[in-house]
Amino acid sequence: MAPPPLILIPPSEGKAPGGDGPPWRDDAMSLPLGPQRRKVLTALVAAMGDESVDLEKLLGVKGDALRSAVLANRRVRRSPTRPAIERYTGVLYDALDLARISARDRRRLNTQVLIASGAFGLVAPSDPIPDYKLKMGATLPGLGKLSSMWRPHIDAILTPLVGGRTVWNLWPNEHAAAWRGAGAAGLEVTVRFLDDVESDDGSRRLVAVSHWNKLLKGALVRHVLATQLDDPAGLARFDHPLGYRYRPDLEERAGNRVAVAMVVRR
Repeated sequence: MAPPPLILIPPSEGKAPGGDGPPWRDDAMSLPLGPQRRKVLTALVAAMGDESVDLEKLLGVKGDALRSAVLANRRVRRSPTRPAIERYTGVLYDALDLARISARDRRRLNTQVLIASGAFGLVAPSDPIPDYKLKMGATLPGLGKLSSMWRPHIDAILTPLVGGRTVWNLWPNEHAAAWRGAGAAGLEVTVRFLDDVESDDGSRRLVAVSHWNKLLKGALVRHVLATQLDDPAGLARFDHPLGYRYRPDLEERAGNRVAVAMVVRR
């Protein structure tokens, strides 16, 4: 029997506040990245009180959102926690529609999905995490760019996990930079969503979807969990809720890496 697929997804900018879990502890996390997580959280809390740090630039927000983010980060080691799958609230997570996912696929979600995090490196959906604000692409004083800092540690964790498996790498560039890639995987699959649009001169062209990219990927995650899809050719049977269809003629292969395209005609 083939090993189950592994699905790599990004976190979300939006996060549910509060929680009813105890304050964060590394021994409650699924993957052993304790020393690095503690370094990041220590540096993050210190940066929140450092007047020389441009917090708008570091956190990527302004005004009320910045004030809320700074407060969350100052409290990150003592605030209540929620499972990561409940903490993250962006469109990808909305499309997963956790409340309607089957018990079987919920179990698969907790063992076959990993989330990249600037603060925590790699997070399993069931891992309890606090509210925080920190992008993987941020440069944190004392640690440098987080994707570079995390890369060797994420490589060390993922290399034994991906052996022989199909890896659905749905990380955007910011998060993909924290990993060298699935050299040991059976396949590493990336997915592009494209709109086939008509130009003013009547010709047609393919345009990458950016704004709704995460929402589109959320539906794909549900499909892979339900079907345990380990070959991108199986996407021919995927009925995407927004009409995107697998285009095998646009597939690109290089070694064990496969880039596939899902296209809708506009």
